[in-house]
Amino acid sequence: MSTPSAPENLPSDGAVVPAEMPDSAVGGPDATPRLRVAPSPTGDPHVGTAYMALFNLAFVRQEGGRFVLRVEDTDRARFNPTSEAQLYQTLTWLGLTWDEGPDIGGPYAPYRQSERLDTYRPYVQRLIDDGHAYYCWCSSERLAAMRDKQQKLKQPTGYDRLCYGKTQEERAELDGYSETPVVRMLVPEDAPTTFEDVIRGTVSAPRPDDQVILKADGFPTYHLAVVVDDHEMGITHVVRGEEWISSTPKHVLLYQWLGLEPPKFAHMPLLRNENKSKISKRKNPWARLTWFEEQGYLPEAVVNFLGLLAYPPAKGEDGTEVEKFTFAEFSRDFAWSKVNTVGPIFDLKKLDWLNGQYIRDLELGDFASRLIPFLQREGVLGENPSMGELARLKSVAEQIQTRINLLSEAAPMVRPFYTSDEELEISEDARAGLKEDAPQVLDAAIEALEGLESPKGVLGEARERNQWHAEQIEAMLRAAVVDGLGLKPRVAFGPLRAAVSGQRISPPLFESMEILGKASTLTRLRRLRGDLR
Repeated sequence: MSTPSAPENLPSDGAVVPAEMPDSAVGGPDATPRLRVAPSPTGDPHVGTAYMALFNLAFVRQEGGRFVLRVEDTDRARFNPTSEAQLYQTLTWLGLTWDEGPDIGGPYAPYRQSERLDTYRPYVQRLIDDGHAYYCWCSSERLAAMRDKQQKLKQPTGYDRLCYGKTQEERAELDGYSETPVVRMLVPEDAPTTFEDVIRGTVSAPRPDDQVILKADGFPTYHLAVVVDDHEMGITHVVRGEEWISSTPKHVLLYQWLGLEPPKFAHMPLLRNENKSKISKRKNPWARLTWFEEQGYLPEAVVNFLGLLAYPPAKGEDGTEVEKFTFAEFSRDFAWSKVNTVGPIFDLKKLDWLNGQYIRDLELGDFASRLIPFLQREGVLGENPSMGELARLKSVAEQIQTRINLLSEAAPMVRPFYTSDEELEISEDARAGLKEDAPQVLDAAIEALEGLESPKGVLGEARERNQWHAEQIEAMLRAAVVDGLGLKPRVAFGPLRAAVSGQRISPPLFESMEILGKASTLTRLRRLRGDLR
């Protein structure tokens, strides 16, 4: 059999044996746990990245290990330059922070695969020299035709080894030739197809194909790069989605051929929609990790929710299930044996409920602060709110904290408090809900509220004389409209709510009137009354 010469994208001076890692970095049963998450920057970060990061990080923090963020950017065709920055931002927002990575460095830098090309090449050359890999000069057109033929004949798909054992000159004489080769694994017939999984026990997978491990552009494929990087970085546990189960035999072979100690493998179940389909960024907006911050979810709620996927709720002291917990609590009691391998359903209604619980538990000032970016985005607040605007926001926030499940839901409720009386618009559904007796209701309310004293000063006797507070407002309006006109509260207060907020559904009516003040409240009531003449 002829020995092919090395192409230009590989060194031609013989095999270079990879340097041995120090004992402290090699994954083994007694090694300090080193786990990683290794996303590809091909677009908005996937929620699955946070899901994997959470479980990796929970185990690392419990065991006092190290958590590594590695960017696997060898897919240059799909590479997105903004994706990496989004990755850092979203994981940091969630509090899933790392000990080593491209942005902060570490003892095994660089942590971007595109910066590690010189690291992979000696491993590729060694595999070639040892007879475990070979050059393939087949064009993409020939490979596509080969697969099409196999499918039509209902044959197993896979490379037919046309290039194996041939020199470049010999292969060039055949059809479907490409001058720039790839490198493929030479998978033996008796390749191992089972492995031990930390979560699943003994797992069987299909026999692997002659996988490409180095592409024509000189970049390694995932399969080679992940083995080399995990070894070089001392990763002890490889935790990833179950879609990689079928690839694990390829990785086990590479570890064996290179004489490396393999890490422990753990394959998490995939996140599923309610129809059991796999969550995808193309079809599901919530597959984008940036979507959660945009919609107004709290990071602590998202982390809590992800911790409930494929994992049972915690147990309280009385033995009951506790669905609300912190990352520290999740990490403290974490065990791989508790992971449920049945694909968890991504229940957005559950997340909305959970997020609402977290919102209600926020300290009022913290809640008001978290609302500001969403109010600015909707034009309710300007870029630099005044002290008076911020003080009013805290009062308004107190009224809506129990009424929303997402921070993005606040703007319509808050807007009326920052809109001038003349510019307040009455929504169509609020107008449609007005009954024939709305004018009489507004007249009675205006007359009653005019009698409440609301001095401009707020000190000394003026404070004691002030009657413009929610309890007094409610008492006067109930006496005048409910009792005086004989109306049910729901009917009686509808026109008042529409006049004050412009909405059919709004924050509590009497508290809203207190916040707006007497002058603004009466102006709004009179304005709607004038529209109904």
